Amino acid sequence: MKIHPKWQFNEMNQVGVDYTDISEVEAYDSRMTKLRNIPKEIEEIINLVGLTNDYVLLEYGTGTGEFAIAVAKHCSKVYAVDISSAMLDFAKQKAQNLGISNIEYCHAGFLTYQHSGEPLDVVVSQLALHHLPDFWKMIALKRIYSMLKKGGKFYLRDTVYSFDINNYEGYFDTWLNGIKQIAGEELAKDTEIAIRDEFSTYDWIMEELIRRAGFEIEKANYHQGFLAVYVCTKR
Repeated sequence: MKIHPKWQFNEMNQVGVDYTDISEVEAYDSRMTKLRNIPKEIEEIINLVGLTNDYVLLEYGTGTGEFAIAVAKHCSKVYAVDISSAMLDFAKQKAQNLGISNIEYCHAGFLTYQHSGEPLDVVVSQLALHHLPDFWKMIALKRIYSMLKKGGKFYLRDTVYSFDINNYEGYFDTWLNGIKQIAGEELAKDTEIAIRDEFSTYDWIMEELIRRAGFEIEKANYHQGFLAVYVCTKR
């Protein structure tokens, strides 16, 4: 394993929910269904990046493997990357139970994953990049760019703020109260930790980071003031 310099951001240090705890890992899928329509999201990504059965895809922040397992049926190989070894073990077992064998699991993150295979056709990241401060987001984006084939696609779905910053206190209070009503106190507390301790950035900053990494942004959609989806192409 490559030894990284002491000044590099430690992306293996988890904030918020402890995903080394297997009980938290086992509860993850049911929690997400309270807030997200995962099958619909997967279908949208497949269509947006034009996935075909000869594509090689990498996912950062694979979690319990829902996306990686679903798209493994539509491409030749999937690299599933996550900083939680417990998540990876859980995802690997799910894939084995379904007889899926074209996924390679990698215990790493945006800054530590070392790609040694052929250049990638697609890179996908969902709700993971905001764990990095903006400087390290830029490093991560440039690393992703270098791994892709020319014309390759990068799909990013992440917490990105697009609300009126002049009313940030009211916005966060309304957002947290909404989550509490829909999904309960626990997920509201997780979101509170994310707002306070993680590194979600503003829309214009994220767009500039993506462009400066070399990508062309084909689509940029913003939802509810806190969620963004970008479809990008390597020039």
